[in-house]
Amino acid sequence: MGIFNRKTSIAKSGLLKGATDRHSHILYGVDDGIRDLVDSLACLEYYEKLGVADLWLTPHIMEDVPNTTERLKARFNELCKSYQGPIRLHLAAEYMMDSLLLEKLAAHDLLTMEDNIVLVETSTWRAPEDWLYFLEKIQAAGYKPLFAHVERYQYLKAEDYDKLYRMGIRMQLNYGSLTGFYGETAQRKSRELLAKGYYSYCGSDCHRLHNVEKQFTSDCLKKAELSLLRDCIR
Repeated sequence: MGIFNRKTSIAKSGLLKGATDRHSHILYGVDDGIRDLVDSLACLEYYEKLGVADLWLTPHIMEDVPNTTERLKARFNELCKSYQGPIRLHLAAEYMMDSLLLEKLAAHDLLTMEDNIVLVETSTWRAPEDWLYFLEKIQAAGYKPLFAHVERYQYLKAEDYDKLYRMGIRMQLNYGSLTGFYGETAQRKSRELLAKGYYSYCGSDCHRLHNVEKQFTSDCLKKAELSLLRDCIR
């Protein structure tokens, strides 16, 4: 294999040194992510080795997982008391586009990132009929939607991504999509969207440490892709 075609892994590339991870389920015992404090701390130790500087903890909030802001803040404070490492931890949430989101939006009860960025998602295989309405509603309320792992939505076509970009909707890439963890379709779409410059941020979407380790150590990234990734790891 020629030097220009050689592939590497995210871990070996050093790409994550000083990086910000915008999407994770490392806050323990609140959703389908990490189950207990011991595993949360193990994840954080692994992220330290990769050089991650800032990590956003984004537990699910949806009708089926009706976490409250108060509960998540309390659990976040517990984790922060136990974790003594160098990674800067931040709390937000990943909101399903459903009726609970509309309630929280009306009450201005959202856990956001800086600059009023709110991480949102839908089902990966089926869209709510009014998914564009949700995004417009969020924008009208003064928030900036960050659409999680857009490459994984089977219902989104090329023209939909173009429309989202024109609307000013920020898009988040899952590292695992680029490495093939979510299948060939998500991998292809992630490469296309990355080449177009549509991604604003990246995230691991960590639910289990062993899955993230597989994604970060897979030798499947081209040099050109690493260069493009650097633009959205902040």
